[in-house]
Amino acid sequence: MGKLDNLEPKRVFYYFEEITKIPRCSLKEGKIADWLENFAKEHKLECIRDENDNIIIKKDGTKGYENSEILIIQGHMDMVCEKNPDCEIDFDTDGIDFVVEGNNIVAKETTLGADNGIAVAMALAILESDSVAHPPLEVLITSNEENGMSGARNLNGELLKGKRLLNIDSEEEGVACIACAGGERDYIIYNKEFKEIEGNKDFFDLSVTGLKGGHSGSEVTKGLGNSNKILGRSLYRFMEKFDFDLIDIEGGAKPNAIPRYAKAKIAINPSDKKDIQDLIVELNAEFVNELGKVDPDVRLNFEASKEEGTPFTNEFKENIIKLLNILPNGVQTMSHNVEGLVGSSVNVGVIESDEKEIRVLTNVRSELSSLKREVADRNKMCAEVCGGRFHVQSGYPAWEFKDISEIRDITAKAYKKLFNEELRLEAIHAGLECGLFKETIGDIDMISVGPNIYGPHAPGETLEIESTKNVYELVLEILKDCK
Repeated sequence: MGKLDNLEPKRVFYYFEEITKIPRCSLKEGKIADWLENFAKEHKLECIRDENDNIIIKKDGTKGYENSEILIIQGHMDMVCEKNPDCEIDFDTDGIDFVVEGNNIVAKETTLGADNGIAVAMALAILESDSVAHPPLEVLITSNEENGMSGARNLNGELLKGKRLLNIDSEEEGVACIACAGGERDYIIYNKEFKEIEGNKDFFDLSVTGLKGGHSGSEVTKGLGNSNKILGRSLYRFMEKFDFDLIDIEGGAKPNAIPRYAKAKIAINPSDKKDIQDLIVELNAEFVNELGKVDPDVRLNFEASKEEGTPFTNEFKENIIKLLNILPNGVQTMSHNVEGLVGSSVNVGVIESDEKEIRVLTNVRSELSSLKREVADRNKMCAEVCGGRFHVQSGYPAWEFKDISEIRDITAKAYKKLFNEELRLEAIHAGLECGLFKETIGDIDMISVGPNIYGPHAPGETLEIESTKNVYELVLEILKDCK
């Protein structure tokens, strides 16, 4: 018996639970793509799988809808794979462990993958049904949305005939997205430079823990702590007071997730240990004072390390530390076009380290391409000043507001009919694939809806059960009205 068997809508939650059992981190979607292909085969539906593992499943319209305009239902198959440091799950082989708590489905130690597994579950429930009234459908389930949107970017739009698209990748019930920010992912790359260690040194790990993390777009206005920035700031204070060596540094997990954890391995003079401990206490007091209302568990830890290592040169150490301090992070501008909307932001999301290189990954978002360029240019200048190489990994365009939209009108009317309330129509600062669909599919008419999902991209991600039921009813009403 499944954990969600008693929940309604029954088939939506059945498929959602099945999806949680399938490993599907970004860029590792082969197993979920296979499963979706098998679903189509079992239900005798036309299925297309491209070289990027995008899946398109087509179904004819039901009686009375045979000649209606095609509707594309769209979501993505991959998920952000984040976990707490002591969690032993292997995302390559294991499913997601979750619990039902009242009106919520919660993954305690990892991300849940409701972003965007719930869209896939709704689409499959519709495809298998013999009772849901709907126009001809093209269900588009894209790959690698969370790590650069390469599935949507490389989609062959000629495989789709529909000119209206219902995206189910929003995260607030009662709010439909009608435009979204564009984005860019940048690398700042360093070749590691080493020196011989001098004198008798003690080795320590300096780490930042206890942060909540979150979505770097939709939660950017919360002022959540960024572990990479906090670690860089701490190391700069160390550099002001002590002669220490930096052995290695890493932090964060995904460019589009506000990083929760970062660690540097350092070597210190034994005589400085007491003064460093005093500085740690001072810094922790500062961080709690600054972040206590949003990230009360923030901690800077200083622990003896069992491993030694070869230190970076002083110049290389200073370049990395200064870069982490001067890189822009968080909200950069507010929109002048949409009241209350963030205009541009950047997330210093990941510090990667291997044998030869250190790479700092940032995620830029903006409603306007000019502001996206402005923030990226500042990243580039920071790299140049601090001796790094700047590289643009990927980018995607904004989805701009459309004055006339039939799918928007249909959705708003359906929502009013069901809930006797006006649907809120908003532009969001998070990135959706809709901007890319304007390029790959063409000038299509789009809207995005979704149930309440709390804490996407971070352990503790939560899906609201009643909200899922309401949004599924809305989707069914939209289908019925697309005649």
